Amino acid sequence: MLTALLRGAAAGAAGTTALNAATYLDMSWRGRPSSSAPEDTVEKIAGDLGHPVPGDPDTRGNRLTGLGALSGILTGVGIGAVAGVLHRAGLRRLPAALGAVVVGGAAMASTDASMARLGISDPRTWSTADWLSDALPHLAYGAVTWAVLDALTEAHRD
Repeated sequence: MLTALLRGAAAGAAGTTALNAATYLDMSWRGRPSSSAPEDTVEKIAGDLGHPVPGDPDTRGNRLTGLGALSGILTGVGIGAVAGVLHRAGLRRLPAALGAVVVGGAAMASTDASMARLGISDPRTWSTADWLSDALPHLAYGAVTWAVLDALTEAHRD
């Protein structure tokens, strides 16, 4: 099981890179700003735990940006680790396209649900463009994570 977790974590790291690349490509293409949702989420969780992020406004903002990005990496690696265990348990039998949608959808659902639960964002109010800005990078995450899981599993059989 440890091997499956590690394979999944590595696959999730690769998928996170793909998600970030797709997001930055979208930002470049459309000229849109980055989302403040990761920073807002960290700020809300830290405040709810009674440990607000310290610093003057600039330093605090920089810390929140860094912590928001790190939380995204942690989420991507964590979802990948879970996917690695499920992949080993038989999920690998899914066709690649379906595996990509399942893994990407799980990552998207976990982040969107947590933002909604915390009151950071309400996906029910999103426009089509908002949904595409969220769904396409998560699909890239799922596709790369699934492909790396398959490749690592095959490499291990050799």
